[in-house]
Amino acid sequence: MMRRHLTEQLFQALGDTPAVLINGARQTGKSTLAQLPELKQQGRQYLTFDDPGVLTAAKRDPNGFIAGLTAPVTLDEIQHAPELFTAIKMAIDRKREPGRFLLTGSANVLLLPKLSESLAGRMELLTLWPFSQGEIHGVKEGFVDALFSKRPVWASGENAHLQRDELFKKVLSGGYPLANARKTASRRKAWFQSYLTTILQRDIRDLTHVADVTAVPRLLSVVATRAGSLLNFADLSRSLGLPQTTLKRYFALLEATFLTQLLRPWSSNLGQRVIQTPKVFLNDTGLLAHLLGLTVERLNVDGTLAGGVLENFVLMELRKQSAWSETQPEFYFWRTASGQEVDIVLEDSSGRLVGIEIKSGATLGGSDVRGLQAMANAAGPRWVRGVVLYTGSEVIPFAANLHGLPLSQLWATHPQ
Repeated sequence: MMRRHLTEQLFQALGDTPAVLINGARQTGKSTLAQLPELKQQGRQYLTFDDPGVLTAAKRDPNGFIAGLTAPVTLDEIQHAPELFTAIKMAIDRKREPGRFLLTGSANVLLLPKLSESLAGRMELLTLWPFSQGEIHGVKEGFVDALFSKRPVWASGENAHLQRDELFKKVLSGGYPLANARKTASRRKAWFQSYLTTILQRDIRDLTHVADVTAVPRLLSVVATRAGSLLNFADLSRSLGLPQTTLKRYFALLEATFLTQLLRPWSSNLGQRVIQTPKVFLNDTGLLAHLLGLTVERLNVDGTLAGGVLENFVLMELRKQSAWSETQPEFYFWRTASGQEVDIVLEDSSGRLVGIEIKSGATLGGSDVRGLQAMANAAGPRWVRGVVLYTGSEVIPFAANLHGLPLSQLWATHPQ
């Protein structure tokens, strides 16, 4: 079994927090992580709400169900039984001890206010994404922390660079454990088709009543064609023939089930970050490839398409790494009215900034760093560095704090 990099954070949380929730999209490995041998050795009881009998008992008498559990306990797929959150809160208030409840869920409770409020201050949230490239390669990535360090040493050697076609193959395979294990594109296609059907029939139906069950997968497919672009509900409404009010409700379901991710614009004005239009991405480039029918050959001939797919890939790899990084930055993009932009901006808790550009080409020129230079000038002393990730093989120094890096540096081992 592949060891997940989030394991250490899980054990730390169980050591000092009454309830820990591992959430994330279906089939990212939450149940596997929650049933590690070390947890079983603690005598932890395990129940899943995918079992109809267990679910019926929990819904019939939530307080009685929680009172009858043997602590510590793992409750898998808790979103099926939201009634239990209040009962868990009451149980914790009566007896507050670390690691009492380990929960997993395929719905984002932060987007379900009544659920998240009921366990505020009592529960730690951990998000498990599909495999990172480092997890696949057996390397615990430190790229995010390296970006914020004073003098990072970039990796070198054969593990620091992949040939362009090999890189694209990894991007198109994505990180879903079961899809990644399949050796051919046709078998991954079959898995993703089944996966999306399951999401529609189970999780989305559980979260809300959907009048048109075909609209949500159609929306996801259209969003896939716009991955890396600004989220324009008026345009989506015209494309799908749905009212914007309905469309926004359906899109919220894609967010709640972790299938889509929003990236908000960075601004020195905190209020502006909330109201400005975000960019939209999918949670996995394997899923993106499935929805768009992508191949390595197509990415090689369509640089614009390849650039958007690589941007989605880099964003999600960085989000995965941030879960176990020391820095744990916030994620943004930067764009000015005059057209200057930076694909991804990381901001740490002290307000320091790192800019990341993604290019699909195998060579770089001065024009590829203009956006980073413009943001560095605008950010002033808050600026730490900028990097351009590209499909070439060399580390290129444009300035002391501005480098072009092979994209596979994301999961290379960085010397300390």
